[in-house]
Amino acid sequence: MKTVFTTSTFVVGVITASMAQIKDTITTSAPTQVRSDVSRSDVSATTISHSSGLTISGYIEAYYSHDFTAPKTAQERPGFLYNHKRNREVNINLAFIKAAYAGERVRGNLAIQVGTYAQYNYAAEQGLVKNIFEANAGVKLSKKKDLWLDAGIFSSHIGFESAISKDCWTLTRSILAENSPYYLSGAKLTYNTANGKWTLLGSVLNGWQRVAKLPGYSGPSVSTQVQYRPSSKVTLNWSTFIGSDRPDSLKQGRFFNNFYAIINPTGKFGVILGFDIGADRKPIVSGNRRVGNGSYVWYSPVVIARLATSDKSYLAGRIEYYSDKNGVIIATGTANGFQTFGYSLNYDYAILPNALFRIEGKVYNSKDAIFETNNGLSKTNTSLTTSLAISF
Repeated sequence: MKTVFTTSTFVVGVITASMAQIKDTITTSAPTQVRSDVSRSDVSATTISHSSGLTISGYIEAYYSHDFTAPKTAQERPGFLYNHKRNREVNINLAFIKAAYAGERVRGNLAIQVGTYAQYNYAAEQGLVKNIFEANAGVKLSKKKDLWLDAGIFSSHIGFESAISKDCWTLTRSILAENSPYYLSGAKLTYNTANGKWTLLGSVLNGWQRVAKLPGYSGPSVSTQVQYRPSSKVTLNWSTFIGSDRPDSLKQGRFFNNFYAIINPTGKFGVILGFDIGADRKPIVSGNRRVGNGSYVWYSPVVIARLATSDKSYLAGRIEYYSDKNGVIIATGTANGFQTFGYSLNYDYAILPNALFRIEGKVYNSKDAIFETNNGLSKTNTSLTTSLAISF
């Protein structure tokens, strides 16, 4: 997929020319971690207070992924993966530069991206949109309450993993994260309680990870989030998506739920428990009849545990399972569909406060033979990925 650089080059030039106006430049400390007070929607390279004015930040992640199962000439990892996708080559997963403005009652974000994350996740979008990581404007609707209306293109609030790898506990993304929205477009209302314990969000969207609506779909879709943080050590989250990712003619409504708990995220030992479950109604076929009653269901549990081995390093392990027998999200064309376990182990080391080195080994084990090899198809896939990420 060809990446468009013209627009991004122009915007980067404008941002660079504005550097003299920057009031604060904030860098994150590493090792990184999923913060207990945020969801996927507000993970970024910097944290900006409402009074900080204009802030410029950036992020670059280079990686090398080696698939031991695939043929040596295979240039891509399996089809259900969208991050760290290129095989046996050094590449950029995600690089962006971001301008963020935060005032008392208004805020805005513009981030321009390049990398293989954009290449594969934005493949269905129009040319100029593929280089937009984030572009949104917001206004605070109340002088006393933390109630915001934001509109545009923004990172998804669905899930505990984002496209910014350094903010995730594992180098690569879980299967459930790879196959749910990384970005959304539309308008959203967000309310945070005064005690900081609750976040409530409701949004009207153009679709399931879509900037432009799917052809033939009238929409819109809606999504919600309820997040509860009883303390700094626990975050409980429930997010939903209600809509469709199919043309209206098929009459396939989608109802998707994302649940997760993050326990002790900043301590020596922490755990993430996640569970996704979704359902698409069975479609209309010839004669205006449905294929059958009920819905096609897919689901995925995941457990990630992380141990701080020093003040600069972490060790993290993951066990996950993804079941999509009917190929709603991941189509295989095999008898049992996509039913796959995943196991990974990774090590993180903070070379500098804003420079993170990571290495991860991963094994997939599927019920059917779905992974390409030199001699046909295999039920297992083994890989090793390394990355170097810097933020500024």
